[in-house]
Amino acid sequence: MISEKDLAELENIPYEQRIERVEKLLEGKESPRAFELGLLLALKMGQEIREGKELGSESGDLVASWNGRHPDSIIEEAIAFAKEFLTNPAKLAENIKQGLQKKEASADQPKQADGNEAQNG
Repeated sequence: MISEKDLAELENIPYEQRIERVEKLLEGKESPRAFELGLLLALKMGQEIREGKELGSESGDLVASWNGRHPDSIIEEAIAFAKEFLTNPAKLAENIKQGLQKKEASADQPKQADGNEAQNG
């Protein structure tokens, strides 16, 4: 799983190495999350833009390679995440932070046994 720490570290390394690092994080994963695929796609699209290439000239091949390996819903979500990364990265970073905080808060709360909260009668 790619964490907020991973994202912060990515900001401090050269662009091409960012792509390599995310590819390594995803390497061998049977079912990566849409967010993770979207991050890779956004980096590839950003690379195309930086190099003056037509958008999709290489990143389109990446998305095509996902067909058959990942469900269509995951691919569609990944594309949406990639667009969000490119157009509004600050908003996406805030959403990630909030999601991690919720996850930590729910992990800190003790779990209750089923049926203890509601009783008929």
